[in-house]
Amino acid sequence: MNKIFLVARREFTVRVRKKSFFVLTLLAPLLLALVAVTPLIIVSLKSSDVNVVAVVDDSRSFDTVLISSDALHFAVLQNVDIGELSKNFDALGYYAVLHIGALNDKGEPQEVKFYSTKQVNLEVQQAVIGMLSREVERRKQQAYSIPQLSQIMQDLQTNLHAATIKWSDDGAEQSTHVGIAMGISYASAFLMYMFILIFGGMVMRGVIEEKVNRIVEVIISSVKPFQLMMGKILGVAAVGLLQFALWIVLTLLFVGVLGLLFTLLGDLAGGTAGAGTAQSSIPGGLPGVGGLNMLGYLSGFNFTWITTCFVLFFLGGYLFYSSLFAAVGSAVEAESDTQQLMIPITIPLILGIFVMLNTFQYPDNSLSFWCSLIPLTSPMIMMARIPFDVPVWQVLLSLGILYASFTGVAWVSGRIYRVGILMYGKKSSFKEMWKWIRYK
Repeated sequence: MNKIFLVARREFTVRVRKKSFFVLTLLAPLLLALVAVTPLIIVSLKSSDVNVVAVVDDSRSFDTVLISSDALHFAVLQNVDIGELSKNFDALGYYAVLHIGALNDKGEPQEVKFYSTKQVNLEVQQAVIGMLSREVERRKQQAYSIPQLSQIMQDLQTNLHAATIKWSDDGAEQSTHVGIAMGISYASAFLMYMFILIFGGMVMRGVIEEKVNRIVEVIISSVKPFQLMMGKILGVAAVGLLQFALWIVLTLLFVGVLGLLFTLLGDLAGGTAGAGTAQSSIPGGLPGVGGLNMLGYLSGFNFTWITTCFVLFFLGGYLFYSSLFAAVGSAVEAESDTQQLMIPITIPLILGIFVMLNTFQYPDNSLSFWCSLIPLTSPMIMMARIPFDVPVWQVLLSLGILYASFTGVAWVSGRIYRVGILMYGKKSSFKEMWKWIRYK
């Protein structure tokens, strides 16, 4: 047992001292923070350009309808030929020419066209069409002579939001939001998938490197193959846990700093109100979730429990899959030879991603339940279920099966590792690896 920890300490020390470790540890949280803050900055940015649109209205009925704004001005032209405008369009300084045709018997323009030397952007088109459409609707309402029709139509438009309240064991109420639960579920499961692949692949590449460089032949003289394999797995696991802890701390720090800088810049530019408005109109926003309510909703989730489960399932999933990665690494002589042997290992991980998408909507159905117990997919699927208040006994059962399965997989991988680590000049296959398992 002492030799296992000696190997683990060596693996941990060697990897932590690498420049790539420090670069990745600092760069990954910074990128995550930028991903979190950048959309808010982009949405809040306002163009300083003023687009002037010349209006040629054949019906002469929309002159006062088109209202100019800070970014969009309208210049109504009369008795002007559009063909003549095209000849010196650039010299006039217009962004576009809006042509409104004569009205039909329903009071609608027969045609609405934009003329320009470049593609008219969607924002301008939507603003103009919106103003024209609202005016046509208003005139139709007046034509039907129905009093207060506009108010009636507004009253008919209904957009309800259902609040979700979670009861605790003592009957206390806590506001929650299913959209936030789904976000935590997706992030936890996807990070689990990424971490298992990253650190499991790290073990495999380390085994291949030592085998190719013939270092392993020296190490094996004083350490048993199984001890060497477990030492490498535990050493990389320690690196992963350290990096994971640093990522959490640094990500929160970077998000806070970038958020503060964003707020200060917004205040200096006088755009605090605009930034708040922009945030509320971000596409894909969660219905019923405002900035003031976000902290209240987040307080309904037990992040201590979620983080603890993440660490335990990451360790279990990593130990389970890294044993398989180590076996594959010992059976080949170059990383390019791992393609065929990696397929049976990566397929369950990819399958877990697809099941995870179903788990967001149905966290308690049979598929989600059984996949959260099967060790090949349980690290991802159970983490996708935990934000939806999975019973503790299911979490403990899943952990027990996962760690028990690791024991069996480690034994099988160790028998492959002891033969494959010293095998050169022979292409490995599943049939050959099955023989290695049965060797005495």
